[in-house]
Amino acid sequence: MVLFLLLFITVVTLFSVYANYKIEKSTQSFVTDKIEKLPNTKVAVVLGTSPNLKNGFQNYYFTYRIQAAAELYKSGKVSHFILSGDHGKKNYNEPEAMKLALVKNGIPANVIYLDYAGFRTLDSMIRAKEIFGQSKFIVVSQKFHNQRAIYIAKQNGIEVFGYNAKDVNKQMGFKTNVREYFARTKVFIDNWFSVKPKFLGEKIKIK
Repeated sequence: MVLFLLLFITVVTLFSVYANYKIEKSTQSFVTDKIEKLPNTKVAVVLGTSPNLKNGFQNYYFTYRIQAAAELYKSGKVSHFILSGDHGKKNYNEPEAMKLALVKNGIPANVIYLDYAGFRTLDSMIRAKEIFGQSKFIVVSQKFHNQRAIYIAKQNGIEVFGYNAKDVNKQMGFKTNVREYFARTKVFIDNWFSVKPKFLGEKIKIK
């Protein structure tokens, strides 16, 4: 029993190391924090998170993503946004919070589209194509998140480039980085079992 447990832990560890290496290696030429290196696309997909942490303090992942998205629009690289996040509960609405923040940063409300069913990164990427009709776009989040998003997109025939928002410091982001490490392992499991978004629904045309 002990030997079996040790073998299982070893296999899981090696697989996790491989998953992280594979995702970073295969997406390294598609992510950047330099706007001038990005292609012009109609849409940028901003990946959701809450504006505040559970303790009420400011969530800098959110703040920096909004800043990056505003920079991208003002540079002329994109003309529209899909804000994709979780609105699974009545009093929790990531897309709406992102919209309010972007409007405060000078982005016109009429170029913003909300994806309320972006419960996971996989959902956000596939719904951008299947619901919003975008097969090529820029994704906005922190680098580690963009890498996973792009890998998922590539596995689903979507051409995506990542604009990296500023990251938070290692101490503040420790839990997120640990969670990300194992989320990358789950990308491969989802792919093997052909996992689909929780919801699809009616198509939305971006004008």
